[in-house]
Amino acid sequence: MRDFTLEKYGDLIRAILDAGYTTLTVRGCLTGNCRNMQRAVLRHDVDRRPVNALKMAELEASLGVAATYYFRYPATFVPEIIRQVHSLGHEVGYHYEVLAKAGGDYKKAIDLFARELAEFRTLCDVRTVCMHGSPLSRYDNRDLWKGYDFRDFGIEGEAYLSMAGKNLRYLTDTGRTWSGKHSLRDMMPDAEPVPVETTDDLVDWIESSGEEGLYLTVHPERWAVGEIEWVAGGVKDLLMNAGKMGVLAVMSISK
Repeated sequence: MRDFTLEKYGDLIRAILDAGYTTLTVRGCLTGNCRNMQRAVLRHDVDRRPVNALKMAELEASLGVAATYYFRYPATFVPEIIRQVHSLGHEVGYHYEVLAKAGGDYKKAIDLFARELAEFRTLCDVRTVCMHGSPLSRYDNRDLWKGYDFRDFGIEGEAYLSMAGKNLRYLTDTGRTWSGKHSLRDMMPDAEPVPVETTDDLVDWIESSGEEGLYLTVHPERWAVGEIEWVAGGVKDLLMNAGKMGVLAVMSISK
């Protein structure tokens, strides 16, 4: 079976369950006991193709699993899909990128954050948020909280900042690999790399590592349903990875 298909993602979830992990949403981890159990926090950044998010949400629901889905505004803000994902028992959050949109203007960015969050809250109760990496922007959207407090908006946690220190091994499928080598901003502070590349590698590692806590970030658009989508997704990731390397080179020179 080819990697990064919806079927392969199902195999990954079954391996997590078979290994004895309790699956949690981001909010579930932040508001519950996220330490004294073998747990796996499941997070989805819906950067593109929200229909893929719905298919993934349906698969997880069929396996008895709840996850957190962060949608962008307006890129993946599709009310009907968001409502359906939420109705399946998943947490829905806001994938904000306002500092990049505002060109580094903090006042403009926080006003934009308030307006976009309000749009999400017309659909469901949003209690956690997650920055979008905006890899081609010079601005890190998390920096917004150096000048403001997300708790002032009734937000209980930020999926990077608030999850630090939870003793969770962080893994992301960024760049169509689990190695993290193509992550420009999609990383946790002081996260130790895991020696895996493919999903099969990750399944083997989960089965043998005995790791107590996992934190997986999965991008639904990366997990194809058909052949054409699988090929197109691979080409897009190749181009994006090349662009990220270019950004890193420019950043290195500017330093």
